[in-house]
Amino acid sequence: MRFGPAGYPSEGKTPEGSLNYTKSIGLNALEVEFVRGARITMERAKAIGEAAKGLDIRLSCHAPYFISFNSEDQETREKSIGWVMDTVRAAHALGAYIIVIHAASYGKSPGTALESVINGLSKCKNLMDDEGIRDVILGVETMGKKGQFGTLKEIAEVMGSVDGVRPVLDVAHVHARDVGCLRSKEDMRKLIDEFFPLCGEIAHMHISCIKYGDRGETSHLPLSAKDPDMQFLADVLEDSKQDCTFICESPLIAQDAVVFRDMFPKYRIT
Repeated sequence: MRFGPAGYPSEGKTPEGSLNYTKSIGLNALEVEFVRGARITMERAKAIGEAAKGLDIRLSCHAPYFISFNSEDQETREKSIGWVMDTVRAAHALGAYIIVIHAASYGKSPGTALESVINGLSKCKNLMDDEGIRDVILGVETMGKKGQFGTLKEIAEVMGSVDGVRPVLDVAHVHARDVGCLRSKEDMRKLIDEFFPLCGEIAHMHISCIKYGDRGETSHLPLSAKDPDMQFLADVLEDSKQDCTFICESPLIAQDAVVFRDMFPKYRIT
């Protein structure tokens, strides 16, 4: 199991410095945040990727927030393919194994969302094949608002039509979307039992606590909020043989990644 922050910890000053800081506190994963665009040269990405490889830090990437395959605006749908591909190319250069995608909102046409996401990601996968990029997974994130596309069931339907797609399980998002559904170890076990058959070789997860209302997610919270209590997840996975990456999206991206790691006795550094 690997644990790390969502983004470069500010203590590091530079990407390489942040990787070194991440390693120094006993973490071994990091998600590069391209949420406002994958603005990086391939040469720079390769240099950062080599630094991560040298430190044995597993990289992933988060694609831009403004992707929307079900937009009412056809131009936005077309641009969304470009935004995904920009992230794919950056991830490939970095040596990152997966990109995380917020695929769509339901908008005024909830009935078309599944078809739109399948269509958009199919075009991305075809472009990836044309460019010979076969080492990057298209990860569709479970979403925290009721108006967003992204339940595990929906993502499984996308997987049935597009090769190379896997779910990214944002545990707090699931909790918020169903208005506080993860209240016990058994609730968490049921979620993992649904997720693991879909996740592939590596289970990619986002962890945090979360504030929510009737429509789902409002904002991410530190793990100290215990809503949901992430100890339930650690307890369920304590003896699991599944290869997992846990990316911390709490406001305390590095500190809470360590807190969560230490919920697993065998990964705790004393």
